[in-house]
This record gives sequence, C-alpha cells and structure tokens, in this order.
Amino acid sequence: MIALGLVALLLIAMRAPRRRVSSELPRAAWPLTRNEQAMYFRLQGALPDLIVLSQVSFGALLTARSMAVRNTFNRKRADFVICEKSFKVVAIVELDDSSHDGNEAQDERRDAQLVNAGYRVLRYRGIPNIDRVQADLAPPPPPPILERDGKGRVDPT
Repeated sequence: MIALGLVALLLIAMRAPRRRVSSELPRAAWPLTRNEQAMYFRLQGALPDLIVLSQVSFGALLTARSMAVRNTFNRKRADFVICEKSFKVVAIVELDDSSHDGNEAQDERRDAQLVNAGYRVLRYRGIPNIDRVQADLAPPPPPPILERDGKGRVDPT
C-alpha cells in the first residue's frame, strides 16, 4: 500500500509542469525611450514651476485594501506625473506611440482607474509644442463673481 502511494506521488510529480531555470542575468536598460526623453524635456521646459516625474508606478498613485484590486494596477506605470512643489499631483501625462495602436481599450481602462481616483489624465499621440502643454495644464479661470445687478465680473486677484 505504501509502495502504491509512493508510485502515485511519483507519477503526479512527473506530470507537474517544471519551472525552467534560466542562466540569464538581468541587464541594464534605459529608463526612458528617446521619445519619452524628448517629452520629459518638453514638459520640463514648458512647466518650469512644476515637478515632472517619469515612469511612476501606479502603486505610488493608487491604493486599495483588496489584493484583487491592487493586482489590477500594481504592475502599471504612468509615463509622466506632473506635480506642484508640494508633490500634489496636477496631471498624469501619457505619451502614445505606435505600440498603443490596437490597444485603445486597454488605455481607456488605465485612464479610467486614474480618473476614478481623482486624477486628470492627458494623452498625447506625439510630442506637443510648448504652447499646447502650457494651455492643457493651465489652471482653470476663476469663476465669475456675481454683482447685485446679476452681472458677473472676474476677481482680478
């Protein structure tokens, strides 16, 4: 009986998938592609009063108690995160290239996770000019102040 149990265990072990051990060693990689490098310097030049972070883990931007929910974002990265000097996030910037072709639904799901957490997401197909970056990240105008006569005016301060 013991011998039969050992044979059964041996057969099960032989059928189990084997993990292949690789002799490959990790090697260094560039942290940003050439396009991302150009975008980084464009953002820095256009937004001198803000902080530009690159390749930021979603785990630094999102949190959840549930492991199942964390697994939906913990291996994702944002191309760029724009912050105030206090590190309050102003916007998340994604630079799309040809690798995003056909992955629009995946990009929409990524954006939805960030937007649902309260972030503003900007997606660029190419590297925008400085004016576009500044316009896209300009603070919204102040709301008009209503006078007694019902006409609005903008507070100049």
